[in-house]
Amino acid sequence: MRFKDKVALITGGGSGIGAATARLMASEGAHVVVVDLVPEAAAAVARETGGMALAADVADRSAVESVVAKTVEAHGRLDVLVNNAGIGCFGRTPDLEPETWERVIAIDLNAVFYACRAAIPHMTGRSTAIVNTASISGMGGDYGFTAYNAAKAGVINYTRSLAVDHAREGIRVNCLCPGLIATPLTASAKTIPGLEAGWHDTIPMGRAGTPEEMAEVIAFLASDAASYVTGAAFVADGGQTAWTGQPNLYRYAAAAAEGAAA
Repeated sequence: MRFKDKVALITGGGSGIGAATARLMASEGAHVVVVDLVPEAAAAVARETGGMALAADVADRSAVESVVAKTVEAHGRLDVLVNNAGIGCFGRTPDLEPETWERVIAIDLNAVFYACRAAIPHMTGRSTAIVNTASISGMGGDYGFTAYNAAKAGVINYTRSLAVDHAREGIRVNCLCPGLIATPLTASAKTIPGLEAGWHDTIPMGRAGTPEEMAEVIAFLASDAASYVTGAAFVADGGQTAWTGQPNLYRYAAAAAEGAAA
């Protein structure tokens, strides 16, 4: 019961990592506030967890401020903020519409600032935690993910800045950097021949992670078990960023040996 009687606000809580985090924290005693752009999704997870559902477009500053205000009004406190809402897009810079760039930056980066700005005044003076969902895409470049790469890199360094600024107020701030996770956002990989297998081939563990695995990392970072952890970017990617990207020499050597034997 790491979160007994604590109040946790989770954006993007209607599906994927956010929903898994809401379920886990609720199972360990938290009063969860599930925020999602899709009201039905937020409501479904809230019913499942006994929590509170709020619909909001996190790109809208006033909507984010309202979500935080309603949380504090309903529960009298805010102990954990999980900034998880996010979107991606595909396109190289010359092909990317400015409106698309701005939407990705608004949801993936600006919304984190809006939520932290509204929440921090309610979190000072006791042990509280903020966990931002970044990405390994914020640690390096990807083909055609310009806006997403830029936004997630911003989340990582903004996390560090927040941690430094608010450590002595009792607020710890960390971010999770997932690799490929099996969520609705990545499900389209299954529809493109060879993409999912090729993606798995870049991951030493050979598979995508699950939302539940990411929720465990978020819960750790938000819990008192991580009481001396702040300003950290925690990577959970099945070993993908540990690999240099050079060819798997064992595989080629085995294939050559088979060919010689034949």
